[in-house]
Amino acid sequence: MLIDNYGRPLLGLRITVTHKCNYKCVYCHMEGEDPSTTIEMEPEEISRIVKVAVKLGIYKIKLTGGEPLIRPDIVDIVREISRIKGIRDLALTTNGSMLYCYADKLAKAGLMRVNVSLPSIKNETYMKITRSRITPEDVIRGIRKAKQAGLKPIKINMVVLKGINDNEICEMIKFARRENVILQLIELEPVGVEWSFYKKHHMDLSCIEKELSKKSLMVITRRNMQNRRKYLLENGVEVEVVKPIEDGSFCMACTRIRLTADGKLKPCLMRNDNLVDILSRIRSGATDKELEELFILANRRREPYWKRGMHLNCST
Repeated sequence: MLIDNYGRPLLGLRITVTHKCNYKCVYCHMEGEDPSTTIEMEPEEISRIVKVAVKLGIYKIKLTGGEPLIRPDIVDIVREISRIKGIRDLALTTNGSMLYCYADKLAKAGLMRVNVSLPSIKNETYMKITRSRITPEDVIRGIRKAKQAGLKPIKINMVVLKGINDNEICEMIKFARRENVILQLIELEPVGVEWSFYKKHHMDLSCIEKELSKKSLMVITRRNMQNRRKYLLENGVEVEVVKPIEDGSFCMACTRIRLTADGKLKPCLMRNDNLVDILSRIRSGATDKELEELFILANRRREPYWKRGMHLNCST
């Protein structure tokens, strides 16, 4: 297992398989990547990188985008990765617009679980946020199909935007109970969006957490998941809260690294000045040992972007 200079183990690899997407969400941060690149890794290249990662103690893999289901070979990518021994968690994050068509294929290929972005179940609000013609009902059909296919747990990602969907949290909790899914409330991050948009629509979820605590049977702090708190509500719903800035505890507990769509190891969502190019080395004939060294180098470059006691000044 790789440990960085801050004592944080490296357990997860988050892979952007494409920058392409059929949505234009108002809060999209493109995984902190340069959207201008058109290079994409081939399935066998992704698989080889994952094999190297697993040798170094990484056992959690998440596929993301853009919208990963846009790739016509996404099922092949999942199948290649699922065959690698040592992976305990293989997940995919999607906007859900094509999940109905892909759920069965992905499950049969070896996908274990799925995260679905669903910022609202109201047509007007949903379309305003996603800037698409897809309706929430289309996504919900995909969620139900994923459950039938055996993908579990299913998490619903709701980025909370002040003045847009912050008044729908109770409704989303009811939806989570009705559909038997986990609700994940996510604070807007100051990356990929205009600063004016961030200041206007960022909502500190601390007040929401206080209310959740009052209605919870148990609160679990997920130490290996950026110290996220999970609230087990009296009505049986699980609500997880993602506060990426807070007091720095989120970053201090990060256990993941990213792989960009064009094949660069990215130690931190918030930075692009410390990338390690692994795809170019693969295409120039690098050995697995050399690829391991690139992971070790990237791990040395891992550093908490927000450190303890550090707060974002939203007043400027």
